[in-house]
Amino acid sequence: MTTVARVVLDSPLPQLDRLFDYRVPAELEDDCVPGVRVKVPLRTGARMSDAYVVEIVSEGDWPGELSPIEQVVSPVPLLAPEVWRLARAVADRAAGVASDVLRLAVPPRQVRAEKAWAGRDPEWSPPPVVAPPVSGYAEGVLEALVTDRGRAAVAAVPHPVALTRTTHGTADAPAPPPTDPVWVPGWAATVAQAAAHAVAAERSAIVAVPDFRDVTDLERALLAVLPAERVVRFDAKQTNGQRAKALLQARTHAVVAIGNRAAVYAPAADLGLIAMWDDGDASFAEPRAPYVHARDVALVRASQSGAALLFLSHARSTDVQRLVELHWLQEVAPHRVPSPKVIPTVQQVGAEGFAAQARIPSTAWRAAREASQHGPVLVQVASPGFGTGLVCAECGERAHCRVCGGPLGQPHRGATPQCRFCGALAVGFRCPTCGNGTVKPVGQGAQRTADELGRAFPGTRIVVADGSRPLDEVPARPAVVVATRGAEPSVAGGYACVLLLDGERMLEDVLRFWTNAAAKGAPGAEVYLVGIGGKLATAMALWRLDGPAHDELADRRELHFPPAVRVATLTGTDEAVTAAVEALDGLTAGAVLGPVPVADDALPDIVRSIVRFPYAHGAQVAATLKAEVIRRSSTRRVLPGGNRRRAAPALRVRLDDAEPFTEV
Repeated sequence: MTTVARVVLDSPLPQLDRLFDYRVPAELEDDCVPGVRVKVPLRTGARMSDAYVVEIVSEGDWPGELSPIEQVVSPVPLLAPEVWRLARAVADRAAGVASDVLRLAVPPRQVRAEKAWAGRDPEWSPPPVVAPPVSGYAEGVLEALVTDRGRAAVAAVPHPVALTRTTHGTADAPAPPPTDPVWVPGWAATVAQAAAHAVAAERSAIVAVPDFRDVTDLERALLAVLPAERVVRFDAKQTNGQRAKALLQARTHAVVAIGNRAAVYAPAADLGLIAMWDDGDASFAEPRAPYVHARDVALVRASQSGAALLFLSHARSTDVQRLVELHWLQEVAPHRVPSPKVIPTVQQVGAEGFAAQARIPSTAWRAAREASQHGPVLVQVASPGFGTGLVCAECGERAHCRVCGGPLGQPHRGATPQCRFCGALAVGFRCPTCGNGTVKPVGQGAQRTADELGRAFPGTRIVVADGSRPLDEVPARPAVVVATRGAEPSVAGGYACVLLLDGERMLEDVLRFWTNAAAKGAPGAEVYLVGIGGKLATAMALWRLDGPAHDELADRRELHFPPAVRVATLTGTDEAVTAAVEALDGLTAGAVLGPVPVADDALPDIVRSIVRFPYAHGAQVAATLKAEVIRRSSTRRVLPGGNRRRAAPALRVRLDDAEPFTEV
């Protein structure tokens, strides 16, 4: 009897995005199992392709002679069955190629990690887990969601929480003595306690967070309630060897896999919980094909596995709000937990002196000055650097980069002007209007705000945290911390006071940034909202944060904008784009936007159209567009100069690209 391996090729070509049958030679039968990497012949000329074995069958679909598998690269199965099912479903949903998804899920081969995993003690098992109750919510609500594999949009506890480290011991090794409490953000404590309930039932959990600061906070919370052997990281900062080790560890026993957007692809044979913190963060949008948002991957995986699904946030995204209004997600809010005391200051009298230069109203300045005597004060600003831009000191013309045309800025006072887009130094700058060679800053970035606050708070330590000076945590002692949005460091016990500046410059996604910063304050700490009034300020002051998401979603439904509908962006030649749109006849919602020319001098004949369609037609739209891509995949355009090597396909498709609608 012939043994046949069905493999998925590691190729981005859409016409090869299917399973191929290969004969398994007798000498490879023991090692050729589902999940292993292999090399297989492809076409002619002794060309070899990397592939993964998906399944082994006794008879294949091809009636003729099958080519044999050339080599089993490693006997360690890296592609878990549940990860393959997820990759296939995600690629089909996005009209993409499964191998593109697998590159996100499985790191390149790491021999050392595979040898260590193969040589492990098969009898070893991690210590058992006793899950603590989930604090901050009505008794048993979140525990029941995890146990019953429910789905919920969870409003996070809006202040730091102290966790008492749970001690874990065995008969041979008694539990260590208790240690000092561990201070973590409220959301991290909730996720850790909920995940502990999944692991206690010997089911794995996956938690995806936006960036490295959140990974650090979450890991500290998990290690307070779980033994270290139960926590693995899938972090963008990890090496391929560390990722491979984590992947294999996650396949061995029930763990909590944590990390950024790639964590949603972590293997887990019995998955009990998927949780996402702050799903509206732009870091969850995958910049590589097939461009699937981590939230959509989590939704697909929860549907496949039946795992519990929790979306935690302070300010809910419109995508989650849509699922709540469809009653697909249950709403869960903290029980008897005090919300931050938010004080809008749009109508208050401004301060004088250096406080006024730092854009701080009088009441906020007095509160911050008093709070800074007892603990750290957080000041959130919109932009890093000294100024938000530079202008000619003579005529006031905006200074732009000579390389890319982007705006110039200064990372600190007296520094050489630098492009804020491409980073090029503007040495010897001359104004194109008047010829003057000197510039002056306009606006106030984090560094300039820190300088002014240093004068307004004499004798107080000033700390700056932004993209170039990342900080995970600051000590719980008197200081003023100036941080850009999303870069706010944590502090044990929370900040004594929080000032939110530059609200008028952060209107896009501003509620997320405000609430996440406000939640870093200690319970009862005052939060001053500077420069903004109206509905957003009222929602912040009352801490009723679902209203803005509901209103925004209603507006988007009326306009047929995502997430009320799904969208597909079609880019290519006018003939290819027009044919693809015509192939979708009857599946669209609202008018087709475009085609319009793409602003690229190297591609003068390229246009773009945006098609909107209901969620119910998603599978049919994706299949139709992928068929169009395959049909035209062999059509290559000749660029100016007759260069065929740089020629691009005639049609590209990207589903759920919300970027064209973000500033509407």
